[in-house]
Amino acid sequence: MSTDHLQLITQLYSAFQARDAARMAACYHADATFDDPVFVGLRGKEVASMWAMLCERGTDLQVTFANVQADAATGSAEWDARYTFSRSKRPVHNRIHSDFRFGDGLIIAHRDTFDFHRWAGQALGLPGALLGWLPPFQAAVQKQSRAALDAYMAKRSV
Repeated sequence: MSTDHLQLITQLYSAFQARDAARMAACYHADATFDDPVFVGLRGKEVASMWAMLCERGTDLQVTFANVQADAATGSAEWDARYTFSRSKRPVHNRIHSDFRFGDGLIIAHRDTFDFHRWAGQALGLPGALLGWLPPFQAAVQKQSRAALDAYMAKRSV
């Protein structure tokens, strides 16, 4: 196991627990990529901006993490997020698995996986529960999330 990479993942999620987006951004390489079922194909500053947006909007966000593992090239962790989804005001408990690749001592690639259908049912209520398994529904959520991130970045001149 790579102690430095274990510490890097721990720093990332400890910063997320404190909603410290600047400290989270410091964990990522300038050319980092991020993907999950909602935010697809983020690169560079988009990654830091996504975390900043989520930290800012997640006023009741609670993050826990466990099973952090890492070697010289890759790492992983399990984490849970509990929060109120801002659009619907519905409570969400999302269970996420993260996979990492490292470069130059920082996170160069980060991929989160979770049950989108389960998340959609919690966050969006009946429409998410009924339609969350459909690829067009997921694509619509991805498009809305991308538009929200673009607006967030534009407002901050990122």
